Amino acid sequence: MRLSRSLIPTLKETPAEAQIVSHRLMLRAGLIRQQSAGIYAWLPAGQRVLRNIANIVREEQDRAGAQEILMPTIQAADLWRESGRYDAYGPEMLRIRDRHDREMLYGPTNEEMLTAIMRDSVQSYRDLPQMLYHIQWKFRDEVRPRFGVLRGREFLMKDGYSFDLDYAGAVASYRRMLLAYMRTFRRLGVRAIPMRADTGPIGGDLSHEFHILAPNGESGVFYDNAFETIGLGDDTLSYDNQADLNAFFEQMTSLYAATDEKHDTEAWNNVPAQSRREGRGIEVGQIFYFGTKYSEAMGFSVVGPDGSKIHPEMGSYGIGVSRLTGAIIEASHDDAGIIWPASIAPFRTAILNLRQGDAITDTLCESLHEKLGDAALYDDRPARAGEKFADADLMGHPWQLIVGPRGAANNQVEVKNRRSGERTELSADDALTKVLG
Repeated sequence: MRLSRSLIPTLKETPAEAQIVSHRLMLRAGLIRQQSAGIYAWLPAGQRVLRNIANIVREEQDRAGAQEILMPTIQAADLWRESGRYDAYGPEMLRIRDRHDREMLYGPTNEEMLTAIMRDSVQSYRDLPQMLYHIQWKFRDEVRPRFGVLRGREFLMKDGYSFDLDYAGAVASYRRMLLAYMRTFRRLGVRAIPMRADTGPIGGDLSHEFHILAPNGESGVFYDNAFETIGLGDDTLSYDNQADLNAFFEQMTSLYAATDEKHDTEAWNNVPAQSRREGRGIEVGQIFYFGTKYSEAMGFSVVGPDGSKIHPEMGSYGIGVSRLTGAIIEASHDDAGIIWPASIAPFRTAILNLRQGDAITDTLCESLHEKLGDAALYDDRPARAGEKFADADLMGHPWQLIVGPRGAANNQVEVKNRRSGERTELSADDALTKVLG
């Protein structure tokens, strides 16, 4: 893509409404523009990041055996009355009426809808277990939407749901999702720590939040520093081997990790002093077992092996796709701008033409652009070199290929790594190998 023909409106000044780093940088780098309080339009570069995150989430859900569906954003109020949540949910729910005066709502989550789908589609124990998910926009009418996409009213979310015949099956599904989540975050280029979360009236210990460490995190976190070095979802583990899933679950949950809300001073004191770490975290996902709460309330049962009716055991699994964009920036930036992990960057490489109009420089840049294709953003603007350097750092491309007339004459390119700042002079072919490798 050519920057001269792209809608990537970078800003030199920080908008007054942006209070935290990710909000400032997303506005300045031309990723988003606010349309209303807590509601954003995602511009081309921002949409590419969303798509890259969603694709990794999707691939890992599919790998774990979950099936993708797509549910509507607008739901009938009657579904939520069946579960008892319509009146209890509170003012965060956007309630609307259609032209026939039927009560509707803009979905903040999908437990009721998917329970109803399963109730209409599954009758026998032979049809279980099932794991389904979708990636869809949600709406929660936050009283004070702030911090950009970290606390917006409209957000893109992956929410998944499991249905099992008994508790043992629900535990197996839960452990499968824990592994899938850790693999997802690893591929996104971040280290997310699973922290025990509140299970509410259901009780038990099957609820975990996933927090990315960041200086401006919303929650205080306490954790064992082993989380900084251990493998987070080794590819040798198999979803078809329950022993693998059990061992991984034990490894993740035996180490201390808690937000300030769940912090247990007595348990913390049992962690060796040299292993204790404290910081701030941003929640980017949660997995939660809630048993038969919805299947019972909504009359969903299957015929068991002995002919009796069984209410399936359920769990839910959420990842904030749009929220992750802001959280990753909070965890990965410097004074110059964003530092994207290569797996989710809108462009893997920026090509910086330092002498637009010079025939040799233009020719080499065009060749690099053709060979890199959609992986590169070619800065072909008739702008000063300093402006191109500043915008490339701001937008956070993992690599920069810097082409000037002196190097181009010798088929040489300067390669800059955005994260380390290291610069290397290489031949054009070696530079391509390096940024694509």
